Amino acid sequence: MLLEKIKSLAAQSAADNIQIRRHLHAHPELSYQEFETCKYVQAQLKAIGIPFTVIATTGVLGIIEGKNPTKRVIALRADMDALPIVEENNIEYKSTKDGVMHACGHDVHTTILLGAAKILWSLREEFEGTIKLLFQPGEEKNPGGASYMIRDGALLNPAPQGIVGLHVHPGLAYGKLSFRKGRVMASADELYITVRGKGGHAASPHMTIDPILISSHLITVLQQVISRKNDPFNPCVLSITSIQGGATTNVIPDEVKLMGTFRAMNENWRLKAHELIKKTTTELVQSMGGQATIHIDVGYPCVVNHDTLTQKAIEQANQLIGEENVGETEIRMGAEDFGYYAQQIPACFFRLGIRNQEKGITHGVHTSRFDIDEQALQHGVGLMAWLAISVNPH
Repeated sequence: MLLEKIKSLAAQSAADNIQIRRHLHAHPELSYQEFETCKYVQAQLKAIGIPFTVIATTGVLGIIEGKNPTKRVIALRADMDALPIVEENNIEYKSTKDGVMHACGHDVHTTILLGAAKILWSLREEFEGTIKLLFQPGEEKNPGGASYMIRDGALLNPAPQGIVGLHVHPGLAYGKLSFRKGRVMASADELYITVRGKGGHAASPHMTIDPILISSHLITVLQQVISRKNDPFNPCVLSITSIQGGATTNVIPDEVKLMGTFRAMNENWRLKAHELIKKTTTELVQSMGGQATIHIDVGYPCVVNHDTLTQKAIEQANQLIGEENVGETEIRMGAEDFGYYAQQIPACFFRLGIRNQEKGITHGVHTSRFDIDEQALQHGVGLMAWLAISVNPH
């Protein structure tokens, strides 16, 4: 039975996969700079025998044809980029690059896809269809490497009928998985606002147009876009995260710069909110005598899991590791450019538990102490391989 073969092969390759993950962890690269990672993935695929092409500059697209390759086509995706964080873990595979760290588990995702690819290649005479392997750059930075992969044809020739991806979950114990049908992650847009007034001596505020005072009002009023214009049952976040203006105690500056983030779970509301944010900003600032410019850098769309594909993935996960180890993913206001794929074809994005309280592996993603229980790799490899040959969105 293929399921038992996959379990066995995942167990047999566990030690090798740990070494691959440790190599990737020690050699992180920032978004769109994954040149050595790209070469490493190519070398691994070449050693296995899997044909591939380089797309999106530092992305890799592999393909595995089973029997009757046109019968079904499924894509598997892993992101490869790291973050600008100084690693503080005292481990033998600690980052060798100052200020760059795999703090979001993309080294894990890439390892799992490589491990699954090796299993699938060895079993290619025993399953039907084609598996596309998407090793993607730049998930951490707009406009998102997924958009470049799609632009360069990753979802064409042949066109997948569905795509599966995973993400590590530091809040979930290793050996556990979680899924959710429908909306699972938010869209994410960046806000850049400049408030211009008229600077002057702080002792004569009546002779100025104070951009700091205007900005303080604007920050408060923008929250009303969420609290009074949005359906309270529609998850949404607007946070101003940076205020830059002035340099001393006795000078009112000419301008203040604000930055922030806007997150939503509904694409229609998202677009409406953009207009409300712009209108509110312009009118409030003008009413207080200033001028405003605002730029909304439109980022990733919501991640919406396909109901049928996700339900089938849940059923197959139950077979692989037991129903008691498969739970429901919480809705998250974090964002993922996997949403671009989900806009194009049926998609399933699930969570892999990596936490081990006893070992002190409890730190969250995007922190300097993030790490995983490497036993989770075996579960991830096995499930990605199993889903590749067992699920169908139809």
